[in-house]
Amino acid sequence: MPRLTLDPIDLKILRILRDQGRITNVALAESVGISPPPCLRRVRALEEAGYIHGYHAELDPDLIGYEVTAFCHVGLVSQAEADLKSYEALVRSWPNVRECHMLMGEDDFILKVMAPSVEELNAFIISHLTSAPNVKNVKTAICIRRSDRKPSVPVPTV
Repeated sequence: MPRLTLDPIDLKILRILRDQGRITNVALAESVGISPPPCLRRVRALEEAGYIHGYHAELDPDLIGYEVTAFCHVGLVSQAEADLKSYEALVRSWPNVRECHMLMGEDDFILKVMAPSVEELNAFIISHLTSAPNVKNVKTAICIRRSDRKPSVPVPTV
């Protein structure tokens, strides 16, 4: 799909949708200073071009029962492309892993893992992370407080 050339209105649409995903098209159009039909066309074009991957609600993990967040650094025995892809596919099957990033450096991956308790986090690490094929080592840091969270990515201002 060809990349769009984003103008200031597109960037403003992206910023507003990032922060207010449930905004109506009429309110969005008013906020960016255009009428609703071209606003809707722009949003659809941004979706089709891949700038917008979806709309979701941000849930409170504590209220749902996930009181522990940990970042697990994983080192693999082999970094062959097939082994990396195999590990990524395995990680995608684990619901407790909320993010997975491949790293350049000492560790191969960092995983954001959520669990109801430290005991359940430990059980997950033992039953899934350390016992997974090709895993050499796992180092875990438990989060004691989330100091900041910004939704999505920064969108440039013009």
